[in-house]
Amino acid sequence: MRRALCPGSFDPVTNGHLDIIGRAAALYDEVVVAVFVNQSKSSMFTVDERREMLQDETRHYGNVAIDTFEGLVVDYCRAHEIPVIVKGLRAVSDFDYELQMAQMNRGLAGIDTLFMPTNPEYSFLASSLVKEIAKWGGDVSSLVPPDVFTRLKERTSAG
Repeated sequence: MRRALCPGSFDPVTNGHLDIIGRAAALYDEVVVAVFVNQSKSSMFTVDERREMLQDETRHYGNVAIDTFEGLVVDYCRAHEIPVIVKGLRAVSDFDYELQMAQMNRGLAGIDTLFMPTNPEYSFLASSLVKEIAKWGGDVSSLVPPDVFTRLKERTSAG
């Protein structure tokens, strides 16, 4: 069985994330989307909320599973026998960082990385920008799924 991992913070999940997940699901028998737990980073949504949003948005794929992890991505891959990490690239600046990570992951654990260029429609899209725009009342409805948009509005209007 061909398995791949799509790791990330997904705070919140965007249409760009979902595009990469969907394309990976078409290439692999199973895709595990893993939400990274970083205790030292302040997030808008809890790990459980992010996991729930991803489960809701990927439910229609029969081969996508959602999980969480803390620590090194390669340790997660080894523990779950996943040989490939799928990463979306928006720009050349992403490639510089991700190439270093891919080479390190290959050296540490023999884990390969598949770089998937994002759909040009989402090339500018980042969760941090979505949160910032939403925080100031901007319209991010075209950048995230409708249910995520509702959660963003609730979270930013409550603050």
